[in-house]
Amino acid sequence: MDQVKQGTDALFILLGAIMVLAMHAGFAFLELGTVRHKNQVNALVKILVDFSVSTIVYFFVGYSVAYGIGFLSGAPVLMQKNGFELVRFFFLLTFAAAVPAIVSGGIAERARFGPQLFATAVIVGIAYPLLEGGAWGGRYGIQAAIKSLTGDEFHDFAGSVVVHAFGGWVALAAVILLGARSNRYRKDGGISAHPPSSIPFLALGAWILAVGWFGFNVMSAQTIDKISGLVAVNSLMAMAGGTLVAVWLGRNDPGFAYNGPLAGLVAVCAGSDVMHPAGALVVGCVASAIFVQMFTLTQNRWKIDDVLGVWPLHGLCGAWGGLACGIFGTKALGGAGGVNFGAQLIGTLGGVAFALASGFAVYGTIKRVTSLRLTQEEEYNGADLSIHRIGSSPERESNW
Repeated sequence: MDQVKQGTDALFILLGAIMVLAMHAGFAFLELGTVRHKNQVNALVKILVDFSVSTIVYFFVGYSVAYGIGFLSGAPVLMQKNGFELVRFFFLLTFAAAVPAIVSGGIAERARFGPQLFATAVIVGIAYPLLEGGAWGGRYGIQAAIKSLTGDEFHDFAGSVVVHAFGGWVALAAVILLGARSNRYRKDGGISAHPPSSIPFLALGAWILAVGWFGFNVMSAQTIDKISGLVAVNSLMAMAGGTLVAVWLGRNDPGFAYNGPLAGLVAVCAGSDVMHPAGALVVGCVASAIFVQMFTLTQNRWKIDDVLGVWPLHGLCGAWGGLACGIFGTKALGGAGGVNFGAQLIGTLGGVAFALASGFAVYGTIKRVTSLRLTQEEEYNGADLSIHRIGSSPERESNW
């Protein structure tokens, strides 16, 4: 029976890894549909190459930093429990690789490709695993300290703070250091509009992400005996509430409509295993309102050129999700209990502060050492990657 369970657990988490891997196509198409046509190829290639870099650094460095388990010791680690630790690495890699995918959307259309790959390696290999290890790996004494202060550990079942808030706040630092796209905010005080280049691609990306999110959340149980249908229904309720509020507050704008469900899903990750579905609905509604209002403020009033709005979507909604877990996860509001607001406040603020510091440290260092953004001419031509559009020259077209 142990052998059967081990094989079942390995298959279970492998299916989750595949579902979350598919979400990276969602990140790519969401960015593809939002950026201008001249940058669409770059949007597609960046996500794929970032994922590949993430895979290598997380395998050799990041996973060990987070969990103290390395894969260079040979067969015992590789083969035990039907290779469960390997597929667990695969599953958690897809979470880690979501961070540079989130950052990519914020800095789109003016960041250099090479420096961004270097940032990906440092973030996925060191910065993110430190937070992951502290929150999920039981390392560095973080959870023990929070429990001694509040009576409970910080609870983040599927990564509202560990993944999404971390990625969103890192992205904010990168966006600030890069500056706005050329002529986005004009000297006369006007704002140059850059509407989505393809609503169908944007919608496709949002749908892929939403479907994959059920693997992201439900399979965070990691073993078949811990799976809970509550997580699935809570994810669904947050998604539905986020959609409706975004359509209402965004006045039927399709960009808001398709980011609304994502805002709800980001926020519900942390407490999806302990909330009542009605609580998850409220969490999703509030998250969507946060996204719509803060996206508008960052773009129009504060002039922060976050192309896909990843700071409000992931950074702020992720932080709200961490706090909401300590509210709607309590028994007083129909939750399962075992969480408290104090622990969630400390964990969320700590995660946000660490993310912001990491973002400024990584991208600030790159900016001092080399050029972080494109020249004005490169940005104008869309040459943010040394890969041109198919058919951009007779030679390239004939090769294809």
